[in-house]
Amino acid sequence: MDLMTPSTPSAPSTWQDFRAAQPAFADTVQKRFQQYKHHVLSTLRKDGSPRVTGLEVEFRMDTLWFGMMPNSRKALDLRRDPRFAIQANPGPDAEMADGDVRISGRAVEVTDPAVLSRFVEEVTPPEPFLLFRAEPTEVVRTGLDGDDIVLQVWRPGHPLRTLRRGADASPVREG
Repeated sequence: MDLMTPSTPSAPSTWQDFRAAQPAFADTVQKRFQQYKHHVLSTLRKDGSPRVTGLEVEFRMDTLWFGMMPNSRKALDLRRDPRFAIQANPGPDAEMADGDVRISGRAVEVTDPAVLSRFVEEVTPPEPFLLFRAEPTEVVRTGLDGDDIVLQVWRPGHPLRTLRRGADASPVREG
């Protein structure tokens, strides 16, 4: 994988698929998101330009959920084009000892009354609200190991890849 070449999007999967394929990595990602309440969601505006906004996430029922107010711009964006990227809050300083984590994929609006009812029982969100289930197509963790930048990349149907890049012009190394 060349870090400078855009990747072909993978088919969406569920959070359960990700957890089943890479349980330890899924735990690392989930714990990173649970360190802080607010994160940064990117959606696509009608004209295709990015919209970046704050969002809380929930890991419940073995699913990654996004809740939001009806008619919010991010909800309207996701109804029109479900592609998203969400970046974990980096925290209060530049250390990021637990790395930098991002999930990209598709957000599927949930309208099943039984699922919504169960979510309300567990979370008690402000109402009214819309609920979206995240279907990851890529999960990336970036961290440091000595002088190397280390990327862990998971895509549905592929094994977890670990890529290393030094501070110099040397090529990216796998492993």
